[in-house]
Amino acid sequence: MTETLAALFFAHVLADFVFQTGWMVANKRRMAGLAAHSTVVLVTAVVVTGGLGWGLLWLSASHLVIDAVKTRIRGGLGPFLLDQAAHLGTILALALWQPRLWAEGLWAGYDFLPPLMLVTAGALMATRAGGFVIGLLMEPFAAKLPDKINAESLPGAGRAIGQLERGLIFALVLLGQPGAVGFLIAAKSILRFGAIKDDRALSEYVIIGTLASFGWALIAAYATLAGLSHLAPLGILPVAP
Repeated sequence: MTETLAALFFAHVLADFVFQTGWMVANKRRMAGLAAHSTVVLVTAVVVTGGLGWGLLWLSASHLVIDAVKTRIRGGLGPFLLDQAAHLGTILALALWQPRLWAEGLWAGYDFLPPLMLVTAGALMATRAGGFVIGLLMEPFAAKLPDKINAESLPGAGRAIGQLERGLIFALVLLGQPGAVGFLIAAKSILRFGAIKDDRALSEYVIIGTLASFGWALIAAYATLAGLSHLAPLGILPVAP
């Protein structure tokens, strides 16, 4: 069942955070947008598991329903997290319902694939999904400091910095070097906080965003390690505890 769960989770991350286009997001209130996205959900699940069955069709339909409900709710971090929790709940339900979905698929003989999929999914959750989470968390604060945040800032620089730092944290934890995260915190403090130390509001904004970003990356990394401990060794990482 663990292999099935890892594969389905990987497919979900690809569908929601890699292959979901801006047009799909903008048209989620219309059936065309929902149908397009649910089709992507089905295709990624079929490709990743190497099979097609009623379970995957159910998963795609469930995804459509959950997204349709979300479009009727005001946006924000809470609804986003609830939406993701609902999707993960359907993935877990399918893995429990059809635990041999992976074993009966085309890729069943490749034992390295489930852990590789889990590591890739974890990295995407830490970096790309983390960008959405931190952005939604900081949205209310950013609305109060629009001029200070955008002043003398390179377009997209903050997003790139966030993804890089979360990616580094994720890699350090998986490589068995969590202590090095402290050096990353110190380096960012020296480079970033020195320029804003005299502005209390902006300093607090940066501190909240940094702690949230680091925390999200650590959660993603240790959750990935927990999953890897139930899968075949990948061979390129330290043995999971």
